[in-house]
Amino acid sequence: MEREQVVVEKSWGRFGSAAWRPRAAGSRGFGERVCERVAVSQWTRLCEISIPLAVERFLTGSPEHCQAIPPDILLFERKLGEPVRVHNDDKIRRQKLQQQKAGAKSGVPVLGEEAAGELKPEEVHEHPPSSLELSVAFSKLLAQEAPDAINREAPYIRRTKTSDLPLLDHVFAEGLYFTVADLVLLPCIHQFLVSSKKQGKNLVNLPLIASWYQRVQEVPGVKKAAGKCNMEFLQLPELMSAPEEQLQNSALFPDEVEEDNEDSHFIGGPRPTMTKLMENGIEAKFSPHPCPNWTLDWTSLPSAVSPGEGKMSRDRALRKQQQLNNLVAAVTKLAKPGDLIVDFCSGGGHVGIVLAYTMPSCQVVLIENKELSLIRAKDRSDELGLNNIWFIQANLDYFNGTFNIGVALHACGVATDMVIEHCLRARAAFVISPCCYGFIQNTAKFKYPRSHQFKEILSYKEHMILCRFADQTAVQLPPERRLIGKQCMGLVDLDRAWAAEEHNYSVQVISMEPESCSPKNNMFVGIPT
Repeated sequence: MEREQVVVEKSWGRFGSAAWRPRAAGSRGFGERVCERVAVSQWTRLCEISIPLAVERFLTGSPEHCQAIPPDILLFERKLGEPVRVHNDDKIRRQKLQQQKAGAKSGVPVLGEEAAGELKPEEVHEHPPSSLELSVAFSKLLAQEAPDAINREAPYIRRTKTSDLPLLDHVFAEGLYFTVADLVLLPCIHQFLVSSKKQGKNLVNLPLIASWYQRVQEVPGVKKAAGKCNMEFLQLPELMSAPEEQLQNSALFPDEVEEDNEDSHFIGGPRPTMTKLMENGIEAKFSPHPCPNWTLDWTSLPSAVSPGEGKMSRDRALRKQQQLNNLVAAVTKLAKPGDLIVDFCSGGGHVGIVLAYTMPSCQVVLIENKELSLIRAKDRSDELGLNNIWFIQANLDYFNGTFNIGVALHACGVATDMVIEHCLRARAAFVISPCCYGFIQNTAKFKYPRSHQFKEILSYKEHMILCRFADQTAVQLPPERRLIGKQCMGLVDLDRAWAAEEHNYSVQVISMEPESCSPKNNMFVGIPT
């Protein structure tokens, strides 16, 4: 708690536009953000603003006003029924297919005993995971390896087209993993359910929310924390099996909460779009790598600095080291003594810890919304005795502060544009490696294409085609398709670079060395002019 108090106080000093409050003694949390309501992504706005406000109105409104279920609650129910898309979902979906096949052959549920054995019985109680998604989710929560019933994919699994793989089901609010959104939503949904039960309302149309509500209770520490808050959870067996036709009734979801799904499916490849750009003199451009042979002497560094300290294979740890060589080399050329460096979407701290250790004259702040990842990063930092590193658990939307250099390794989808936006606002240099181009889509804050040059030539649909095919760079794909994927990556990132240059920045798009270090091997280096 003493260390966390220091983190909070330092965060207040650096980022004084918002308040940070430490949790109660004995908690391992990193603080709770008290911030103004701002325009954020649609999903964040729904979970952290719209639903809390809707429940507040529901609880305080007149009986006439409270007759109907709030539209935002119904939208959350609908979202929980949509397939999940996560980083590396191709890998998880192939594992799900293999386990489905194995289960069909054996005639028994695939993950019954095995998944239960992955979890600590004193932490996860009477409902052992019954699906691959639950096993992956709970293994993350307990800092364990995700269950892997079959170590090697069968050849027919590897050959299966992505479009033929089974979809992933929602486990928690944002998908597979328990996040701050679940913490924000739990007391809101609880109060809504309690009030509705007291009023005798029929909640049969909310089976997915009921399942989520029960599942969150099984997260280690949730029941204990709820008990301290005098929050008695409800048991809602009558909601767990609503008739399927009721769930598919589109009249449940008012038009005003529907999202614009125009152009959500595309037919055809990227060549017409790439040709259209070429006819206007636009092709993917990659600047020469400023220091292609630069590398850290990993053998001389403490083990806690190396990504191999985490639970990853030797080959993956080597590729992660190669990725870090590229980012650290670029930051080293930019940084000056006394600079504040922010590692956005820091995860377990692979980038931030290396920077803090190798650049002791700089201050490094890690920003991540998953508590488990920050706990791992803090443990590694404590082992190294670092005193120039700080940890902030927060949604990227809510970050507000001044700094000198922003870094991000494999910021997923729109997160890359959010990081660039933060850097532009702070007039900070940035070194960013994007990822998950297929997740890019218009949001309340970001519209695509980003730059004036691309907007004059491409429609939103055409830009999305580039984004979808920019994800086609996996090593198992044919070389020609990987080359097209790399060109699409370059075009999407050129659009981002030109958009930043409209704000008086000089931006280079560079390929990491060696390119085999990652299928997503592009890197921006941006400097204010």
